[in-house]
Amino acid sequence: MSRKYFWLTTILLVLALTLVACGGTAPTTEAPAEEEAAPVEEAPAEGEATEEEAAPAADGANQLEFFSWWTAGGEADGLNAMYEVFKKEYPDIEIVNATVSGGAGSNAKAVLATRMQSGDPPDSFQVHAGHELIDTWVVADKMEPVTFLFEENGWLDVYPQGVIDILSYNGEIWSVPVNIHRSNVMWYNPAVFEANGLTAPTTFEEFFAAADTLKAAGVTPLALGDNGIWASTHLMETVLLGALGADGYRGLWTGETDWNSPEVTNALDTFAKMLDYVNEDHAALSWDQAAQLVVDGDAAMTIMGDWADGYFFSLGLTPGEDYGFAPTPNTDGTFMMLSDTFSLPKGAPHRDNAIKWLTLAGSREGQDAFNPVKGSISPRSDSDRSLYNAYLQSAMDAFASNEITPSLAHGAAASEGWVTAFNDIMTLFVTNRDVAATQAAMAQACVDAGICGQ
Repeated sequence: MSRKYFWLTTILLVLALTLVACGGTAPTTEAPAEEEAAPVEEAPAEGEATEEEAAPAADGANQLEFFSWWTAGGEADGLNAMYEVFKKEYPDIEIVNATVSGGAGSNAKAVLATRMQSGDPPDSFQVHAGHELIDTWVVADKMEPVTFLFEENGWLDVYPQGVIDILSYNGEIWSVPVNIHRSNVMWYNPAVFEANGLTAPTTFEEFFAAADTLKAAGVTPLALGDNGIWASTHLMETVLLGALGADGYRGLWTGETDWNSPEVTNALDTFAKMLDYVNEDHAALSWDQAAQLVVDGDAAMTIMGDWADGYFFSLGLTPGEDYGFAPTPNTDGTFMMLSDTFSLPKGAPHRDNAIKWLTLAGSREGQDAFNPVKGSISPRSDSDRSLYNAYLQSAMDAFASNEITPSLAHGAAASEGWVTAFNDIMTLFVTNRDVAATQAAMAQACVDAGICGQ
């Protein structure tokens, strides 16, 4: 099928999540393992992982090499929680924790591409559902389908059809979803807001009014950490959603919304104005360092996906008390979605162990160990709601009732090449704020992706 048709189909499948998220089935019982957990290699702190740490497992060893970019706060803690469950069931398998730091996989994806192209795959790796999975790896014939796992484990009955659809291509399912993330979340410091007589803004007008109050009080209104170029794209996608609405935003990725429209111009003007309120050192900070500014009260707000909830959890903070949360301005009623999934690459050195890992990753036990710590919700309909904090329970409710839109920055809305081009465009815009040139570059990126001008 043509790329334009595939993109349109994927957007429609994401829309289908709105219809199926409320559905449920009877829980399946999964017996927990009884062995004592063996020690696991802890995921490194942000910035400590290197390409050498992502070296393949030794041939012939009883190992599992899992490749990811989860090194910060709750991300690493969530992964380690799933490792613990795996080691309890398979104590004789050595886990090789191959991580490369960098939010959204900005560094890890380059390392992974080199390994895959040279015939040196890990046993399994983290990949975003949607175009990042299908366009980058499935179409390139680098993956094994995992449809058999869904059939053998009864997952077709507990995963929403919309989630299964965005993992599917040519009649097969290609990875195991472990979570659902929401990217359009504004996090704020309740004490700073209370001290300045503010409530969480729901519109752009309210946001800028609050930002003026905070700036006058000597508080940085919006914390940004974009030393990884994806963070500016992340912020911009929430502004596009707020400026265009769900239908207009989705149309950007199918060719139905004109990139040269006044609405896109307005979004760029809004984004440029937001930059007047961010911390001066934003280019030197990572996303979690920006979140820490909010925790410390040096900044009032940050806009980031709900993996930030996992970061706050790792600090022992309580949602609704130590930190507040709300949809980003003008996006109430819309859930911008992405999903982390685990894959089975062709030529995995320890394929049997990879299958064991994927089976755990798709199970209720594995996901309910992972997601409450990671700061995400399980895509399964039978997850134990009581294990999730107040924010995550609110995310469950929003996912079930809101309109669903795909994230650009995290691989759901567009191809990896288009995302890369958009990242480059936004990096330049943060520096020069040239609205006309940026809008023209965005329109050309859509043409280059084969979606616009057909």
